[in-house]
Amino acid sequence: MSKLFTYQGIKKHQGMTLLEVMLALVILASAGIAVMQAASQSLSNQSYLQQKTFAMWVASNRLAELKLQQQWPELHWRREEVEFANTKWYLRFQGVATGNTDFRALDVEVSDQKDGQALGYIRTYIAKP
Repeated sequence: MSKLFTYQGIKKHQGMTLLEVMLALVILASAGIAVMQAASQSLSNQSYLQQKTFAMWVASNRLAELKLQQQWPELHWRREEVEFANTKWYLRFQGVATGNTDFRALDVEVSDQKDGQALGYIRTYIAKP
């Protein structure tokens, strides 16, 4: 009876072929590369957001100082350098005429490079003292 149900000459399929293994490795490598790129981009964005947050803090601090001085803002750009969070920040600020002569807008821009693009920008309005 055992001979009747025995298949001789046919081997059972055991394991995977080399082609199947190679295909699986290609798929896993592709997925790994995608994950690494996503993680790298996330770290890059985190660094940029940290710089932008610090720039806004610097702008906000300088704006508060300017408001406390209670001086009428001048209509030309003034530049300053400030040290904050172990970084040198470059500020520009100016008064901007408005439709009402009793108010001026005050713009403050902050960059981490001397003539670089502003990372932080704030505008407020100040009444004539």
